[in-house]
Amino acid sequence: DPLGFAGEADLNTMKKYREAETMHGRVAMLAAIGMLVTEEPIEYHPLFEAYNKDIGPAIRHLDEVRATSPFFFEILGLIIGSLELQRALVGFKAPGDNDKFQDLNEDYFPGDVGFDPLGLKPDDADEFFEMSTKELQHGRLAMLGVAGMVAQELVNGKEIFVNMGVAVDRFDPSLLPVQF
Repeated sequence: DPLGFAGEADLNTMKKYREAETMHGRVAMLAAIGMLVTEEPIEYHPLFEAYNKDIGPAIRHLDEVRATSPFFFEILGLIIGSLELQRALVGFKAPGDNDKFQDLNEDYFPGDVGFDPLGLKPDDADEFFEMSTKELQHGRLAMLGVAGMVAQELVNGKEIFVNMGVAVDRFDPSLLPVQF
């Protein structure tokens, strides 16, 4: 804790920090996978055909999504909103029942919203805490990694694997649906 946020924080505040860091880490882990999978040489994209055209670095793929699926972001916003509402109902105290803004429920463990379709959550509390700490650490690494990948693509406009020398650069910016 180089900035000293935890120095004077109580247990509830630390649980809120852990909740926020876990959620942001999960998003960053998905973003890291998404950035790597949608670029050369893998170039798989679930929303449009990426094999027959090159739209460049992953940071420009959202432009193509908007061009091919205009209502995608509105639908995505509704899905994210419903997931966040579910998380709020499971983890946070209702307004009026809390002492401070955004108090967590006493029996809620940060990040555990009850979604475990593969049955990977350990039954033992110590094992679950260890797994949760590993997830938190992986999320921290993913947040730094995604920040680095985005910064690298913004600096020179080249894909990650092209910079590493693993893939050939065949990106032509004049073929983009949205010009900058």
